[in-house]
Amino acid sequence: MRSLWARIAVSLVLPWVTLAIKSSEVGVVDWHRSNIGYTLTGNPSLLPVFHRVEEDGNTKSLVLAATASNVLAALHPENGTIAWRYLFDDEDRILAFKKHGHLVATMSGTGGAALRLFDVSSGHLLLELQLHRPEAGRLLEPEIIGLSLAFDSDASNVYALTNGHTVRRVDTKTGEVQWGWSAPDQTSLNIYTTVLPTSSAVYVIGLSKSFASYTLHIMALSPSDGTVLATVDVPSKIGDGPESILFAKRLGRGNEVARVAWLEGGKIQSVGLTPELKEKPATVKGAAYEKLIDTGLSEHGMFVAIKDDGAGRVIKLNEDGTGLKVIWEYKDSVKADHYTGSMYSGGIDKDGHPYVARVFWSHVFRQASAHVFAPHLAEGKGLVTGYTFPFKTSQHGIIGHVAVDAATLQDYQVVARIVVSTSTGGLQLWQQDQLQWSREEGLVDIRAAEFVELPERQVIASGINQEAETFLERLQRQITEARDFPQYIAHFVNRFVTGSYESVSGPIVPISKTNDTIALVRDAFGFRKIIIAATSRGKVYGIDSSSGEIIWSRVFGLGWAAEVGGQIFPVKVFTTRTVGDGDSPQVVLVTQRKASNTLVDTVLFHIDALTGEDATNTSKPGDVLQGIDVIAGPLVDAFFFQDSATKYVVLFDEFLQTYIYPDTPENLQSFAKHVPSLHFALRTGKAGETRLTGHRISSVKEFTGRYVAYASWTASLPAGEDIHTVVRPKRGPVASYGKVLGNRTTLYKYLNPNLVAVTTSSLKDAVPSCGVYVIDSAKGTTLYHAVLPAAHGTCDVKVVLAENWLVYHYYDDDSGVDQAKGYRMVSVEFYEGSRIDEKIRSSDLSSYSNESTSVNVYEQAYVFPRAVSAMATTSTTYGITSKDIIVAGENGNIQSFARRFVDPRRPKRKTTAEEQEEWLVQYEPLTPDDPKRVLSHTYKIARTREILTSPALLESTSLVFAYGLDLFATRIAPSNTFDVLSEDFNKVQLVLTVTGLALAILVTKPMVRQKKLRERWYN
Repeated sequence: MRSLWARIAVSLVLPWVTLAIKSSEVGVVDWHRSNIGYTLTGNPSLLPVFHRVEEDGNTKSLVLAATASNVLAALHPENGTIAWRYLFDDEDRILAFKKHGHLVATMSGTGGAALRLFDVSSGHLLLELQLHRPEAGRLLEPEIIGLSLAFDSDASNVYALTNGHTVRRVDTKTGEVQWGWSAPDQTSLNIYTTVLPTSSAVYVIGLSKSFASYTLHIMALSPSDGTVLATVDVPSKIGDGPESILFAKRLGRGNEVARVAWLEGGKIQSVGLTPELKEKPATVKGAAYEKLIDTGLSEHGMFVAIKDDGAGRVIKLNEDGTGLKVIWEYKDSVKADHYTGSMYSGGIDKDGHPYVARVFWSHVFRQASAHVFAPHLAEGKGLVTGYTFPFKTSQHGIIGHVAVDAATLQDYQVVARIVVSTSTGGLQLWQQDQLQWSREEGLVDIRAAEFVELPERQVIASGINQEAETFLERLQRQITEARDFPQYIAHFVNRFVTGSYESVSGPIVPISKTNDTIALVRDAFGFRKIIIAATSRGKVYGIDSSSGEIIWSRVFGLGWAAEVGGQIFPVKVFTTRTVGDGDSPQVVLVTQRKASNTLVDTVLFHIDALTGEDATNTSKPGDVLQGIDVIAGPLVDAFFFQDSATKYVVLFDEFLQTYIYPDTPENLQSFAKHVPSLHFALRTGKAGETRLTGHRISSVKEFTGRYVAYASWTASLPAGEDIHTVVRPKRGPVASYGKVLGNRTTLYKYLNPNLVAVTTSSLKDAVPSCGVYVIDSAKGTTLYHAVLPAAHGTCDVKVVLAENWLVYHYYDDDSGVDQAKGYRMVSVEFYEGSRIDEKIRSSDLSSYSNESTSVNVYEQAYVFPRAVSAMATTSTTYGITSKDIIVAGENGNIQSFARRFVDPRRPKRKTTAEEQEEWLVQYEPLTPDDPKRVLSHTYKIARTREILTSPALLESTSLVFAYGLDLFATRIAPSNTFDVLSEDFNKVQLVLTVTGLALAILVTKPMVRQKKLRERWYN
């Protein structure tokens, strides 16, 4: 009988825990933000640019950009959405792209190893060609040297210069390499930097290194077969290298004409390009110059030259190609203190007319200005149109690059669109002085993130400290609140009768667009929280977890480093005040400030989580956040400590001195009280031979007035083994301290709060290997150790540790009779004692008790279907709900795996009746890859680095936030929503039934009373 009931229970539970995610919930319970990454502004071959394409007689514009995330993307300029994007592999860095008509060519890999062609409208990959093996690529510095791409005038062929000495001509339709040429002298003294095709010759331009400068070297090749037509060393002394050289090319009097220009001794020199290479250099007279700028108009015969006083001049190639001339000078562009240095960019309108834009920031007007030069207007004399646009440096950082698109509506009226790349990673499009759209691409590099719970509406609405208010104030407040009571009653009756309650699978009411914090309230189930996300681009965001909307964002101030420049790198974020503390929630962000003069400081930012304002009130509202300089040096580590009365952050500097924030008397007293019981583990040692070292804190302050930590133990690792990661378990409530077995015995969980998981590598050994350790950080005892194969000479082991459960994932490239190559997921559980029913109270046990090493380990390996980039476990309010493993797969899916299917106690035989009562199923090596448990549905979440989980108010539900290149958030109920009524529950029928019963009672009650009265008369 027991076996029968066990089978029934298992059959009921299986569909319950594998409930499919409904397609109707896509975009309702989750959201997805696709990103491209922040644009690269240091490489002229990768700068964002407008591109026009003709389709069906109409002109279509796109914004092409290559990013630091190794992505090539096209954006719709109308709304900023992604038209398409292509993700390059990490080891295949994009180095250059070139647009022409309907094609975009890219070069990637060391030395330009790979050539690709894309359709510019759809992003379809048309051609992929390996030009040389990646290991054969030359490692030049910078890596963009020796690379160049160019198209024929009709885009029938593309020319690729790779490795600084090889040119190939590739047919864009067939992908055939029609010819190739390699320089006979491939030494480091001769580097070619540019390939320039014309109808008469293909010119390869480079530099020859001399003792104190460079000499311009030009090679002319035959377009048909690549044979050398001529070669020349142009008499020159170029001091700044390839950045001082550019070309100008245009169609003049029926033929293509071109010249190479370079900067030499403050003068612009140029030489004409002909197949014979017999032209003599010429000088552009009239001024001294310090810089040449390629604005993207080289193939239209234009570039910008900067004079020694900072003024910008537009230089143009003559009609016959015999020389260069100045056609415009921005008179007000000279160096000045009241505005920044100018940025220049070029663009083409639909009629093929070029434009040159100058953009700068005015310190006086606190706005950006744009001056757009149209050389074809005013009867060919040129016309400049100027305007300002309200770019906010306090919200978006500084402008790093601009791309321009312009059009002439009528004579003397030019309208411009400018794409602005910001220092915080943002990408914006301004049409004249109106912001059309903005993309926060800095979010691709989140370094610290945390969920913060929102307060209830009543708490926000009152805004009063009810404990401090007087009787009259309380009476007045209650009378005011009582005005809403009739409305509340009517609303309650309506919900009760109609059953129109909030649904766990329904949308959440959007947050108001106003800045009033009254709108930032949690929903009925706690699905809405604020995600605090800090990026390496110097900006912190408050994101609505239910919709992905950015509620607020703030830029980090550099403090004293603003004078020399620097960057803020977030390390950790801690919630120091929650809604349970009776006020607006606050977070403390721990960062490292790296100044341009190499000094490193530790800076804290104390932020109101609802508004993003400075919680210390030292920053001006709406201005950059001013941090608190805590440590005049680098940070070793930071921890969050709390007891029943205090919450504070503990930081350690390079000398292991302790710093407390906030350093209030209460917090200092609490820390001094707990010093004898505090211990922690740090990675120590030199790179490649790091060790895990435990530390305790001296109970006596040093002469500096601070407590200092000292080493108490060092983990015993083999020589040559290096630590990769140290994973600390996420703390949360534990609902059950044991697991009751089918035979009514108990396995008690090993809940030592000092456990840490450590991954290592031993790549220098004869047989390279990886390692996974579980160590007691209080005394350094190793409780678990596994040696894993180092596939392809690398260690990529993902680990998650929760309560007494360890899960790790790796690739096994060993093969044998009973083993095949593939991904493995190992599940390990730790229980107290050496046998069943043995209890040692590990959660309360002294760290130095000998019983703390009494551990019973269950372990099982499973074949996993794919590689993963991140792993996490679900977390709930009370820890009652079963924990799922959430993984980010290489296929772009965020997927959950039920714990019961990776249970290390699954028997390798047919289950008994007692085991079925525990819901154990027979062991299968392959982990079930159930598409119904894909949380991301049809979304493809690219390059996820971390997965963050947080409990909702419902015990059944956990919130999930995955971030990397893309952002994704959803909610999951591992054991189904057992704490709310199902969606198809008939509330109306229940109300009618209860009402009918009540009416029946009212009708029958007098009848029963009368009947009893008659019975008494007769008795």
